[in-house]
Order: sequence, then structure tokens, then C-alpha cells
Amino acid sequence: MKAEAIINLLIEKGKTIAVAESCTGGLLSGTLTSIPGSSKCFGYGVVTYSNQAKHDLLGISWQVLNEFGAVSYETAVEMAKSVKKLARAQIGLSITGIAGPSGGSERKPVGLVYIGLAGEEFCSAHKFYFTGSREEIRNLSVDKSLDLILQYLAEL
Repeated sequence: MKAEAIINLLIEKGKTIAVAESCTGGLLSGTLTSIPGSSKCFGYGVVTYSNQAKHDLLGISWQVLNEFGAVSYETAVEMAKSVKKLARAQIGLSITGIAGPSGGSERKPVGLVYIGLAGEEFCSAHKFYFTGSREEIRNLSVDKSLDLILQYLAEL
């Protein structure tokens, strides 16, 4: 199980992780905290579904939200960096996207998801296009996030 491997690696490496979620609504936090011992490495999980929440809780600037949108590389990066700082963690992870079935546009279709990862010396985001139902898109977003964390931890 990916989540168990992540928790074990975080504990083994003495690292902590914090998560900021939008379209997954806490699904990633729930997945990680379902593992016994996760409290040793997971302290913060925030759901910032609205732009107001992203601004109020994570300090994402209105300029970034207005210029690039809530579903963007820039917002995903800022969410990951902000939750990492808020939690005083070594790793920050964010998910923002359009799970559907509505809310998409030609420029930003349903299934567009950005996953941000802030490490100790870098921060980036990855862009994905998932297909399926709302629940499938949310689950695929969490699964891909777990893959990214595992890859990052393996490289430490």
C-alpha cells in the first residue's frame, strides 16, 4: 500500500509532511492518516476549496488567484509552499483541480489537476489530465500524489 510505504519512509527519514487540498476535499489527508503511526510525520491537512479559503488560510495572493486561477501551476506551487511553512514541515503537498462534472472550460477542462510538491530546497507542480467520474478524478489525483511523494522520498 502506497500510503503505508510513505508513512514508513517519512518516519524512517525523520521528515514531516503537510497537505493542502482543494478538489480532493481531504481525501489525501484521510488516506495518509488512515495509517497507524501517521501522527509522527503528519501534522497538518487543510482543505481550501474556495479562493477565499486559499487566500485566508494559506495566504495565496489575490493577484495569483485572479491572474492564473485556482487551478494553475502557480496556485499549486503557492499552496504547497504555504502549507509547508504553516506546518513547519519538510514537505508540502497540494492538489487543486476540476473534478467535475461541471466547472470546466475549453481552456481548463474537467479532469485538469495540478499537484504541487515543496521540498526542503525546491518547489514545483505537475499538470495532469484525468478522465472519469468526479470520484474517479479525485481518486486518481490522490493516487498520483502518492506516487509523487514516494518518488521524492526515494530520492532523499
